[in-house]
Amino acid sequence: MAKGKPETNDVSSGQPQVPIPAFDPPQKPKRNKYALACSILASMTSILLGYDIGVMSGAIIYIKKDLNITDVQKEVIMGILNVYSLLGSAAAGRTSDWIGRRYTIVFAGAIFFVGALLMGFATNYAFLMVGRFVAGIGVGYALMIAPVYTAEVAPASTRGFLTSFPEVFINFGMFRF
Repeated sequence: MAKGKPETNDVSSGQPQVPIPAFDPPQKPKRNKYALACSILASMTSILLGYDIGVMSGAIIYIKKDLNITDVQKEVIMGILNVYSLLGSAAAGRTSDWIGRRYTIVFAGAIFFVGALLMGFATNYAFLMVGRFVAGIGVGYALMIAPVYTAEVAPASTRGFLTSFPEVFINFGMFRF
């Protein structure tokens, strides 16, 4: 069939046959490889939360022995990251408007790295809490910005699928290959 011209069929009544668009099979949406790559890379920041939860659950046994902390302090150390990440999430929106989504993701990784260094060099409970505070801010930034960036880059046909990646990557972080 040539560009919009109806075909004639000699077998039938000689009437032109026009295709009916409602009965044509739907076209598969094109896969946007750039959006997929961007969403995977942005969602990898969510590994930070899962990795922190997984590592701290095993390390808290040795932290309790080395720093001589009580059970209540142990519980606070384990749970306080979620409270601190609320602060990071609250600041992430304003920061991403100011410097952009990509640079905010990089900033989140840098903040978490500094927090991990502080926790690694902690010699007492207060120093460890400062490290958890800084790491929590970084985790909050990452968890807030990754889905926003993914939703902005992804086409409408795959937006829901791609914005679910951060939740999956949190579980990969807990898995700790």
